[in-house]
Amino acid sequence: MVTTLDDTTRNAIAVKLADMKLIQQLLIENEELFLRASTDAEISDRLRKMLEDDRKNQGVLETTIVQYGIQKEPEPIVQEMCNKVRQLMEDSQLSFYEKIFQHELLKHQQVMCGMVTHKAAQKVGADVMAAITPLNTVNFENRAHQEQLKGFLEILGVRELTGQEADQGIWGRVQDAIATFSGALGSAVTQTSDKKDMNIQDVIRIDHNKINILFTELLQSSDPQKIQEYFGQIYKDLTAHAEAEEEVVYPRVRSFYGDSNTQELYDEQAQMKRLLEEIREIDPSVPEFKDRIRNLMDIVGDHIRQEETTMFAAIRNNLSTHQTEELATQFKAAKGRIQERLASTKTGANV
Repeated sequence: MVTTLDDTTRNAIAVKLADMKLIQQLLIENEELFLRASTDAEISDRLRKMLEDDRKNQGVLETTIVQYGIQKEPEPIVQEMCNKVRQLMEDSQLSFYEKIFQHELLKHQQVMCGMVTHKAAQKVGADVMAAITPLNTVNFENRAHQEQLKGFLEILGVRELTGQEADQGIWGRVQDAIATFSGALGSAVTQTSDKKDMNIQDVIRIDHNKINILFTELLQSSDPQKIQEYFGQIYKDLTAHAEAEEEVVYPRVRSFYGDSNTQELYDEQAQMKRLLEEIREIDPSVPEFKDRIRNLMDIVGDHIRQEETTMFAAIRNNLSTHQTEELATQFKAAKGRIQERLASTKTGANV
């Protein structure tokens, strides 16, 4: 019987993602405060755009955590740090320049946290890389924000120290810096010009990609410990994905996708769940274990092909952009609740 679910490295990355989510919320709170305090039109305009990015990136982080499939609490030291920064921002004794200075340090921490998480994922496994792909946009935009904050500091610092305006050309230099590092960072951070929210097809496709990678990693592995870890993640990911689809997606698409097509999706997932439970009872060291995994992989593959062809086409033809994005939000919320339930039960803790 399979007994191992997650390894320590995957759990450590989950904690780091939780840290990033907490820090991202603090960045949003700070920028809301700054907008109320700013008297500079250029800085205010850039703050509004930064705040818009950060609000969207909070949603991207939430998506990444749900797609990753392991939810943890932030580290106590990070929670304590965030509370101290909040107190600093509420302190009327600090000047606007000093508060922006602290905010830039916080942005730097978020940038490095994102970069380290990306590099760690490269070492852990391809399935982890697939799950955290949405994080690339957050990493890039936080790095771009950091360059803009340096511009804020130059303007505000010169005013505070001399009462005069800084030299012209600050924003041109900022844009040049962003262009330089966006090329230098390479594949570690991807600049995304598409600012739309993820729709339901995007979110489901990320799940599909991750599960396919997990199947491949398990079948290629000869390490009993890793095989158990991979199956534990497959079990949890497929269970949460299927239940969220059955709760949110299938009832929504039935009216235009058709009763028979929708019922076929329910039936395929019921078969998948039965096979998952059967595989749990098999010793992963015996040949039958991987044979049953291949059977499961074939069933899941057929299911994925149907969803990504006919179901996705029906969604595109019948739902607006806003409706597909709202459906994605509902799906992620349902999946998050299911993941929390699995983590708190014996099934979620010991597959």
